Amino acid sequence: MKLPELLKTEKSNNKALIVFTREPEPGKTKTRLMPYFTQEQCAGLHSCMLRDISREMKSADADIIVAYTGGRNGPEFLRKTFGKTAVFIEQIGADIGARMKNAIKEALELGYDKVVLIGTDIPEIRAESVNDAFSKLDSSDIVLGPTEDGGYYLIGMSLVHPEAFEVKVYGTGSVFEETAESLRLADLSVALADKYPDIDTPEDISAYRKRMREDSSVRNSHTGRYIRDAARISVIIPVFNESGEVGCMMEQLREYKKECEIIFVDGGSTDDTVSRIGNAFTVISGEKGRGAQMNRGALESTGDILFFLHCDSLLPEGFDREIRRVMSVHDWGCFGVRFPSKNFFMLTNRIISNYRASMRKLPFGDQGIFIDRKLFFDTGMFPEIPLMEDYEFSLKMKQHGIAPGMTGKRLVSSDRRYGTGTKSILKTEICMWKLRRMYRRGVSPDVLRSYYNDVR
Repeated sequence: MKLPELLKTEKSNNKALIVFTREPEPGKTKTRLMPYFTQEQCAGLHSCMLRDISREMKSADADIIVAYTGGRNGPEFLRKTFGKTAVFIEQIGADIGARMKNAIKEALELGYDKVVLIGTDIPEIRAESVNDAFSKLDSSDIVLGPTEDGGYYLIGMSLVHPEAFEVKVYGTGSVFEETAESLRLADLSVALADKYPDIDTPEDISAYRKRMREDSSVRNSHTGRYIRDAARISVIIPVFNESGEVGCMMEQLREYKKECEIIFVDGGSTDDTVSRIGNAFTVISGEKGRGAQMNRGALESTGDILFFLHCDSLLPEGFDREIRRVMSVHDWGCFGVRFPSKNFFMLTNRIISNYRASMRKLPFGDQGIFIDRKLFFDTGMFPEIPLMEDYEFSLKMKQHGIAPGMTGKRLVSSDRRYGTGTKSILKTEICMWKLRRMYRRGVSPDVLRSYYNDVR
């Protein structure tokens, strides 16, 4: 539809910025992210991306025109997001190329001297990049903004150039090259705008999470917060003859079944551990050994974040939110830990454990280690050794210079392996200290295993 005639004489700018998008509707937007995200999540993500783009583009030196499609009752969300100062036109054309061309043509017919069109898969776009694109039209026929996947997010011109819209298939990794070649053959000059990453696939989400950890502006955006909260957590619990503990763990995790993927990995229990779990949660079998069991669980999991948990732990309320919060800043992390015992030496153990994890960057398994999925596999998973698999893993991460984060809420770790009474606690703590020292000096884990009787 045509813009109101009034706009031809009451333009506030000689530059028009077209935001080319659709009304975010479940099942009709960001479909390349399904089934990684549900239909509703895809629409929610698109809505957040639009909010970020709207907020940023309002500071660009241009009038905003929203070229939309979709929406049973028109662009309700888009009108609310871009506000009264934006003008809305419906996309017209048989394919995306025709729709972009027609939108630009309509804006130029209103008397604008320069028109830049952007897509909405690039929530990190900055107004400065758009302003720079307008400036480049002073000396070039076309301006193109490439994306990192081989497409483009921005196209601008002062006259309609049909050659810019002759790509046969959009949505592929060759769109930018094909468009640039078509313009070259037409003897049209092309300037490049800033390159940006877009969000179309699960791999793009993973890359965005990495940028979140490095850039607070990305992390604190609408898109950043949405992607943080949408991260899927796989809780992986190795078990072996844990009949006395598994019931408590199941009870804790029951309310998180919708929010998290929960996997128990049995190492060949000879008691009724597996039957007690039954069909309440996923149970898989693996070779006995905590490292081997946790690796097996990781291989079978689907989560973005892998959370390795001892079966005798007590989780803080909202543990999943704590993990997501830390993982929006760090590549891996752990919980602060405390013990149920009030014995002085167990209190000292708590202080030492938390200091070791936060300051020396060496968390242990009883603190509940969680980590980015890709990073876990890229760094070789846990070593499958009889003892010290968590210590060796943390040492390896430290050698790579990847520091862990720590939650504010604390996980309660069982003190059963320390026995009862001060003498038993001290004896166990001294034994653990000696074992770590021997391990650092090169003593085989198979030898160390004979010195330590782990009751878990």
